Amino acid sequence: MRLVTFHPPDGHPQAGILSGNTIQPAGTDMLSICAAGSATPVAGQSFDLPSVKLLAPVPRPPKLICVGLNYRDHAAEARMEVPKVPTIFNKFPNVVIGPGDPIVLPRVSRKPDYEVEFAFVIGRGGRYISASQAMDHVFGYTIVNDVSARDFQNATSQWLMGKTFDTFAPMGPCLVTKDEIPDPHSLDISLEIGGVTLQKSNTSELIFKVPELIEYISQVVTLEPGDVVATGTPAGVGFSHRPPRWLKPGEEIIVRIQGIGVLRNPVVAEAEA
Repeated sequence: MRLVTFHPPDGHPQAGILSGNTIQPAGTDMLSICAAGSATPVAGQSFDLPSVKLLAPVPRPPKLICVGLNYRDHAAEARMEVPKVPTIFNKFPNVVIGPGDPIVLPRVSRKPDYEVEFAFVIGRGGRYISASQAMDHVFGYTIVNDVSARDFQNATSQWLMGKTFDTFAPMGPCLVTKDEIPDPHSLDISLEIGGVTLQKSNTSELIFKVPELIEYISQVVTLEPGDVVATGTPAGVGFSHRPPRWLKPGEEIIVRIQGIGVLRNPVVAEAEA
């Protein structure tokens, strides 16, 4: 099942079930669906996809947890050792944007970068979840673009400030339920700008897989329905190019993950105060 959060021509944002180019309302919000473990279509009006505005599938996740240096090739290009434990940081939930929404390049940064990431969404929450039971807590999967201001990120040992500028968490276009993707560790993943493929890999290259991440994170914090965990990015990010390839206003970032879809976002400059 492919689920979306959408804004119809009239009314309020709501969750729906996407089938082809048709959305059937599910009568609730995405956090409630994640907690329930399933979505039920509501009889009545359906919507053509072009007639609605897609939002991020989980517009305001309780937690947006991110994993750094989780592809072997990316650790190598960053000239960092392959981590022995997951590197965890976060983005604030209010920086999430949806498909087609503009990524706003902050006027205080000169090094804005891109990162395509495969993300999983928690269904049943819990604490101290073992790796052997972890997949029972996964509701589905989506795409996150971990946009990053490298100058702010690398100013200190803590990455948060470079990762959580407004609009720096594009997500979507949909949430694909777990049953649709039997093996989340065998998916092609890529990012392109201006017709040039800049990142291309497969989730088989993840250092820490989904069960390991759930076990590790849930030792520290209770996972809740609707929590989103972005699992890291492969090689090819902008800072690795010579010279570095920073984001520029007027570009469009296109990210793809096999079995989930395509997430597109334009890039714009922040207006001067």
